[in-house]
Amino acid sequence: MKDLKGKTAFITGGAEGIGYHIGRLLAGQGMKVMLADIDTRMLADAVRSLQSEHLNVEGVALDVALKSEWITAAEKTIKTFEKVHLLINNAGVSQTGSQKKISEEDWRWVIDVNLMGVVYGTQVFVPLMKSHSEGGHIMNVASIAGIHGVSFSGPYCATKAAVVSLSECWRSELKKDEIGVSVLCPGFVKSRIYDSMRNRQARYGGPVYFDDIVREKPKQVYNKELVVTGIDTEIAANRVLEALKNDEFYIFTHPHYRELHEMRVKNMNEGFDNADASPALESVPRKGVIIT
Repeated sequence: MKDLKGKTAFITGGAEGIGYHIGRLLAGQGMKVMLADIDTRMLADAVRSLQSEHLNVEGVALDVALKSEWITAAEKTIKTFEKVHLLINNAGVSQTGSQKKISEEDWRWVIDVNLMGVVYGTQVFVPLMKSHSEGGHIMNVASIAGIHGVSFSGPYCATKAAVVSLSECWRSELKKDEIGVSVLCPGFVKSRIYDSMRNRQARYGGPVYFDDIVREKPKQVYNKELVVTGIDTEIAANRVLEALKNDEFYIFTHPHYRELHEMRVKNMNEGFDNADASPALESVPRKGVIIT
């Protein structure tokens, strides 16, 4: 998506962190930006801050786990800016713990925000992009954890892997409509993802604050240390802008994580070698249709 000036971007999780800084950069490129967030107080502060820089930015409250709120947010965006060309599905939450201790309620929360939020956003905004016939782009924010699983982060890794796979599906599916797709897979970036339960909706059990968790389980502070020692959000945002202009699909922020990818590919290749040599598969053809 090389030509940004005069176009409109819609960014979830836009009140702070990566979403906020992407919005700031895009507005600086001449885009009209609608920031969306569940935290309305922080959202109002973010919008005021960017407007004070004379950037064309507005805000809308949004719980990404509710499709009805997506529809309302889209209607407000169209009323404000007339069209939408870029959707950045950035909002995300995390829940850590062993597989036997994470509740079904928390699984549902992470799935509904990290995965269904991306699905709903795309379902709502793709028809709007098609309607103006000017093309568009969807950037889904996954994680390097969507490329390689991490212990004690099952819900997060599962949903981020799903976002990577969905992005691969939609890239070919939407190409005919001139809607591009990319997927951001960052490593650790300075944010408050470790405290994402502060915004957990009442229907999933309500908010829990990281400081309270640490008081009960001091070792949990490690989850914060991993994040706050990551790269600056401004660096991640600059990487996104660069990748959008270069029409990159997989967007990585930590080049040294290539090692994890290569480990996974090595293990997969060994699996295919074992399948190729398997007596049980002797009658299975070695050639056939490959769907991409």
